[in-house]
Amino acid sequence: MPAFPRFTPLISALPATVPFVGPEAIERNRGLTVKARIGANENGFGPAPSVIEAMCAAAGETWKYADPENFALKQALAAHLGCKPENIAVGEGIDSLLGLIVRMVIDPGLPVVTSFGAYPTFNFHVAGHGGRLVTVPYANDREDLDGLLEAVRRENAPLVYFANPDNPMGSWWDADSIVAFAGALPETCLMILDEAYCETGPAGAMPAIPALIDRPNIIRTRTFSKAYGMAGSRVGYAISTPETAQAFDKVRNHFGMNRIGVSAALAALKDQAYLSEVIGRIRGSRDRIAGIARANGLEPLASATNFVAIDCGRDGAHARSIVDGLMEHGVFIRMPGGAPLNRCIRVSTGPESDMRLLEEALPKVLKSL
Repeated sequence: MPAFPRFTPLISALPATVPFVGPEAIERNRGLTVKARIGANENGFGPAPSVIEAMCAAAGETWKYADPENFALKQALAAHLGCKPENIAVGEGIDSLLGLIVRMVIDPGLPVVTSFGAYPTFNFHVAGHGGRLVTVPYANDREDLDGLLEAVRRENAPLVYFANPDNPMGSWWDADSIVAFAGALPETCLMILDEAYCETGPAGAMPAIPALIDRPNIIRTRTFSKAYGMAGSRVGYAISTPETAQAFDKVRNHFGMNRIGVSAALAALKDQAYLSEVIGRIRGSRDRIAGIARANGLEPLASATNFVAIDCGRDGAHARSIVDGLMEHGVFIRMPGGAPLNRCIRVSTGPESDMRLLEEALPKVLKSL
């Protein structure tokens, strides 16, 4: 008799994996309390008051499904971006969109190119669909565009993932370099340009929407989770040609969006004044984190995101000791997973109260080590 439930051979062979251990799990498993939640690249400054008001107003209608065509949100995004609604696909955060893209492109055994140490959730989706990961080391703490291109050509890969600005290092490439990379890719290779942190990066890092909008093998993914402060609402979107964007309709969950989150996203797009304000606060917090790092003999890396990677000067074991030690003081942070990036810790921006807790705890942890 076969064992039940009966899984496919692929699923049976995969380990039970959680790409990120959340602060809630750490609290449960270690009996600790998170006092400063500055490790998940969330926006601790929160959404705009106008967004919260819109969410409260929508709560009474949460018994309704959201519009399965996401008409209003696509219209609003198109007006904001300067493209057509047909260029946009909406999904439950970038993570969901990444899973759909892998599903649309990858059959078991096909190669997928990404950077070694880059976003683990993308790798999770590739493994879940049976793809074969081909990884390229970072170069000077940036994703290596030449190395990625060479791997795509060598493997004849149908999919390549590249984030700009980058997670977990916070580094970035200029727009011209990205457009040149996209133009050099074989037409048979689909590029995911993950722009989760596009609002917090310098203007010169983001290709203009028209620069890539006509390329059917380019999908740009963006989110309301970071600068807009709506990580818990799970609202993301993809930008591409109409034909590529509409391909999501073949496989997506048509009732996947939650009505309150969609209302929040619409309100967030209208409140660009708050977005500008919070981006300024993120930049100030990045400077604050960098100052705390330097005061403790550590080296902050330049960042275009809402976090700062800090070089701890040794190896991954040392960085892990700092992460674990800070959690003993209620300060939740993370670190990159792969060497040599894991010589760093990664601290998300947040309110001054969180920065003070970090400032107080870090020297104590370093002294104990």
